[in-house]
Amino acid sequence: MREDNQLLVMTHLSQLLDLVTGIGGFVVPLIIWLTQREKVAGMDVHGKMILNFQISMFIYSIICIPLIFLLGLGVILLILIGIIVLVFPILNAIKVSNGEMPSYPLSIEFLK
Repeated sequence: MREDNQLLVMTHLSQLLDLVTGIGGFVVPLIIWLTQREKVAGMDVHGKMILNFQISMFIYSIICIPLIFLLGLGVILLILIGIIVLVFPILNAIKVSNGEMPSYPLSIEFLK
């Protein structure tokens, strides 16, 4: 296995494609993880972390839809999810570039 911090950083940043394409922030990290998890040291752990975060945020977003009708609570929660989805990939990419282990809040561990 080879060390490739730049690819790990790019994998975390690729989640931001959701802002442009809608689904690219899930598909691109998935493809990178599937193709590189046995070639790049740490890719398996980082890839699972990213995918768990993406799936969790999608589920939370779906849950917010009916909450929109409950005093607009869903709108506020969707805004918070949007901020989390924007900020944490950037923060974690910086952590990875500094050699630290990233963490994603509110992630449900689907992939172990």
